[in-house]
Amino acid sequence: MLKRAISTLVLWVALIVLLRYFGRPAAVLFTTLLAVLTQHELYGMLARMGHRPFHRFGLLIGATMLLVPYAVRTLAPQYFITGPGMTASLMALAVVLCCVRLLSVRDPGRRFDTLAATLFGIAYVPFMFHFVIEIFFLRDATNPNQGLMLVVWLVAVSKFCDVGALLVGTAIGRHKMSPTISPKKSWEGLVGGVIVASGVGTALVYFFQPSGLYPESFTLLWSALAAIPIALIAVVSDLVESIIKRRADIKDSGNAIPGIGGAFDLTDSVILTAPAAYILFAYLLRLGGA
Repeated sequence: MLKRAISTLVLWVALIVLLRYFGRPAAVLFTTLLAVLTQHELYGMLARMGHRPFHRFGLLIGATMLLVPYAVRTLAPQYFITGPGMTASLMALAVVLCCVRLLSVRDPGRRFDTLAATLFGIAYVPFMFHFVIEIFFLRDATNPNQGLMLVVWLVAVSKFCDVGALLVGTAIGRHKMSPTISPKKSWEGLVGGVIVASGVGTALVYFFQPSGLYPESFTLLWSALAAIPIALIAVVSDLVESIIKRRADIKDSGNAIPGIGGAFDLTDSVILTAPAAYILFAYLLRLGGA
């Protein structure tokens, strides 16, 4: 528990310093690095299950899917497809490239598994992570750093749901939520995690909105309510990783982060919450601009 707390504190300090002094470019590179490491660990777990994905090929496509839209948007915005459309096009291109690459597999018995595992890794990690980068660009007309703070809100709500669930579940958890997937999770912990996540999200808006770091339409009530579905989806995202790890017969996806595990153990709750948060934020900004 102590190692996990120290690692969490160090990571939050590093995130704040990164965003404060290096801004959006560094945030995009850091997001891409986390996505590539997560995809690498996912491919490793899939390989343990016997699926044998195109490991390096898939990682290359994943990194390209995250960096190319940002580069085009920054260096040649006149060629940028509005919103996440370019990444959707790159996802379609990834399917084509993986099918072409599949022709080199001589063992007919593993072709389908290889294709499915490779595409799952691309769709589940970099494609979902690109919504984090899309959020970096969301803002109203008042402050260009609002997108960065929206990502901070997303990460805080997603991760503190897990922290709250752990603390409340350890203290008063009695009813198992999913004993065959994650025996330590309880319904009491789920409720506690959602309440903590909502409180943390609301506190961020309370302290930083007066300085313009959150959109004016992002009210305290809206933050408290929006945190509820994000926290619930974070729990689902965490359970999906538990299913994958259980199938691969491992406890942690890696050992790079003391007390936490690997990159996948760090990013698991953000994978499914990122697209949901992007939709909520984009809708909120549209309402605010109406």
